[in-house]
Amino acid sequence: MIPDTPDTSDTPGTLDGAAPGPDPSPRRRRTSILVLDDEPIVCKRLKPFFQKAGYEVEAFTRPAEALARVEERRFDVVITDLKMQGLDGLAFLGKVKALYPDTDVIVITGFATLETARESFRKGVFDFVAKPFKLTKILDGVRRIEKERGLVP
Repeated sequence: MIPDTPDTSDTPGTLDGAAPGPDPSPRRRRTSILVLDDEPIVCKRLKPFFQKAGYEVEAFTRPAEALARVEERRFDVVITDLKMQGLDGLAFLGKVKALYPDTDVIVITGFATLETARESFRKGVFDFVAKPFKLTKILDGVRRIEKERGLVP
C-alpha cells in the first residue's frame, strides 16, 4: 500500500514570489541522453560527466546496439560520433529522426569539415562539435536544447 501524498505539481515554489528551488519530487523526469561513439574513452568521459550533472545517460560503442536501443525507447538528446564502422553518424541520425523527429542530435567528430557540418545540419543536427572537445561544450549544447524545448535538466 502506498501512503497518501499530496499532489503539489501545480503548487508555486515559494509564497514570496521568489523563483522556486529544485523540485525534489521523484516524479520529475530527467532529460535522457544516448551517447554513441566507437571510441570507448569518449563514452567513459561523457556518461559519468552527464550522470553527475543529473542526466539519465546510456552509452554505446557499437552503432547496431545503439540503434536497437533507440528502437526500444525515445531519448531527448542523442550525442553521436560521425565516423564509425558499420553505421556512420549521419545514417544513425537519419534513423533516429525517422523514429523520433523531436529528438535533438549533437554530432561530435574528429573529421570536422565544412561539408560534413553542412550535411549534418541539413539532416537536422542541433549542434556539431569537433574533437577534441571540452565536456562543457557538449553540456552547453544539451542545455540549449533543454531551454528551447522546455525540458527539465
